[in-house]
Amino acid sequence: MKRTTLAAIALAVTAGLGLTGCAGAAGPAEPQSQDGKTRLTVSVWNYEGTPEFKALFDGYEAANPDVDIEPVDILADDYPQKVTTMLAGGDTTDVLTMKNVIDYARYANNGQLQEINGVVDTVGKDDLAGLDAFDIDGKYYAAPYRQDFWLLYYNKELLKAAGVEEPKDLTWDEYTALAQKLTTEAGGKKVYGTYHHIWRSVVQAIAAAQNGGDQISGEYGFFEDQYNTTLELQKSGATLDFGTAKSQKTSYRTMFETGQAAMMPMGTWYIAGVLQAKKDGKTDVDWGLAPLPQKDSNGKVSTFGSPTAFAVNKNAAHSEEARKFIEWAAGEEGAKAISKIGVVPALQNDAVTDTYFQLEGLPTDELSKKAFSPDETALEMPVSDKSAATDKILNQEHDLIMVGERSVADGITEMGKRVKSEVLGQ
Repeated sequence: MKRTTLAAIALAVTAGLGLTGCAGAAGPAEPQSQDGKTRLTVSVWNYEGTPEFKALFDGYEAANPDVDIEPVDILADDYPQKVTTMLAGGDTTDVLTMKNVIDYARYANNGQLQEINGVVDTVGKDDLAGLDAFDIDGKYYAAPYRQDFWLLYYNKELLKAAGVEEPKDLTWDEYTALAQKLTTEAGGKKVYGTYHHIWRSVVQAIAAAQNGGDQISGEYGFFEDQYNTTLELQKSGATLDFGTAKSQKTSYRTMFETGQAAMMPMGTWYIAGVLQAKKDGKTDVDWGLAPLPQKDSNGKVSTFGSPTAFAVNKNAAHSEEARKFIEWAAGEEGAKAISKIGVVPALQNDAVTDTYFQLEGLPTDELSKKAFSPDETALEMPVSDKSAATDKILNQEHDLIMVGERSVADGITEMGKRVKSEVLGQ
């Protein structure tokens, strides 16, 4: 597969704009590869470092030999702005990868994406995790192919050494007590019972998911218990303190893979990272998965996550082929293709789960498998035109609480005041 550069995109956009200014000029011809195949273009980020794209593209080309997929490769940090610019310029890239649901909502509401309800119906609404995030008044302008969510990673050797059983059906209180028990120090080396990364989601998105809270509401009392839990872990020394983790830019991978943390709440995207690190001989951690600890011991597992999806550009050169690709990628064959490299697909059924757990090095115990079947997966952040501004405020106040510059109560109050005045206009 060839790769389209941003320079080529800019040239194509410029050429396209020039043509529209000439009376009677013919529209651009549909791009075809040199061997007569249909050349389907798909926008991606960091193609070489994101193996799911190659797995999907290679799989689709093998099943459809008359199609040549060409990735339009964009730097990850530049992706949202570049896609926005491309769409504004009338770019004809066929398939657009939706990196997050906030950008998706903006593109769909701007009329820049094609409705693909037929694709979603064919794949099966009931089996696609994260699909609700793409529902705009009963219409779907993208279909998720990937669904990351949060669970608990744990070091089997460290738990065994402490005489602790697998972390099954934990409440946050039980998790806190366990983390404190697993915290040790010997020979100048400290092993933390757990590690909580600095992202606000580790507190706020968990609290929203497990309390039915709305992070854009301006009412944040539901954050309180989760902040108290996190600060207690920090105060007792059961996790690396927030200030140190942030100032030293601590890697959560290093904390877990070197045995510095016995447990760690983290997203499913990290599974592929652990598998690769073990394959490369960079870690020998004996690890397992468990459901995220819960507010109550009622047997239900609530977590949060984010879907990744494919959409058809309104100006796609090959609309029908784009729909066929998305149907394949979001369906069972695409799900199996990314399962084989450790990426969690949005499509969830027994066949896909079986494929996933055939991965070499993946824990196959019952608790690890249970972790893959949460009862509810809430969105990490609601889809709204208020999301970006709210996120900025919540991040700022989160940092102040975690370093002790604001109390939990004062920080929550300040979040509410700022969101209501600066974002909601109340």
